[in-house]
Amino acid sequence: MSFDRSLKIAPSILASDFANFGAEIEAVEAQGADWIHVDVMDGHFVPNITFGPSTCAAIRPHIKTVMDVHLMIAPVDPYIQAFADAGADFITAHVEAGPHIHRTLQAIRAAGAKAGVALNPGTPASAVAPLLDMVDLVCVMTVNPGFGGQKFIHEGVAKTRELREMIGDREIHIEIDGGVDPDTAPLVAGAGADVLVAGSAVFRGGSVSDPAPYGANMTAIRKACS
Repeated sequence: MSFDRSLKIAPSILASDFANFGAEIEAVEAQGADWIHVDVMDGHFVPNITFGPSTCAAIRPHIKTVMDVHLMIAPVDPYIQAFADAGADFITAHVEAGPHIHRTLQAIRAAGAKAGVALNPGTPASAVAPLLDMVDLVCVMTVNPGFGGQKFIHEGVAKTRELREMIGDREIHIEIDGGVDPDTAPLVAGAGADVLVAGSAVFRGGSVSDPAPYGANMTAIRKACS
């Protein structure tokens, strides 16, 4: 997977039809999705429960692009190998999820996946400064993690700009997760983000039998950023 800083849209399957994951993924990729974002929640680190490694393994054959697995769980380390074995291309862990994020990132890379680190809205960009030489992605949460459809937290724009300066010419993606739509996307893209996670803003109005709105929604986000 060669590095590329062009704008990428990563629809979150959290907003798709849970009874139709495979077909939803195929539909949204056919409509132009660049990555597929999988929000893993444990009911402990965040107040919601979603899916585990077996779901990731089941949907992996349907994903032709990039499987971007975001672990909103604590502890993280005991589950890294299972998500890597399930086919995750990126595995992102939260800096707040445990005392040894450095070890966690080492374990992700050792398992053969690309390593991401996520920052909650209340965590400063400086928290990842010592980690930049061992990550492939920094995820800026622009909502408090746990639920889809929340309102965008604007402080994430300045944090994104600060991270972009810190990263310099390192091959590290900056991902934005939370409240991304045609109004907020240009703010973070302009600040240096290149991966935009969008759930309801992509899946709204469409379905497996009528996927054209998915494409129209993603086109609207891209146009707003261009």
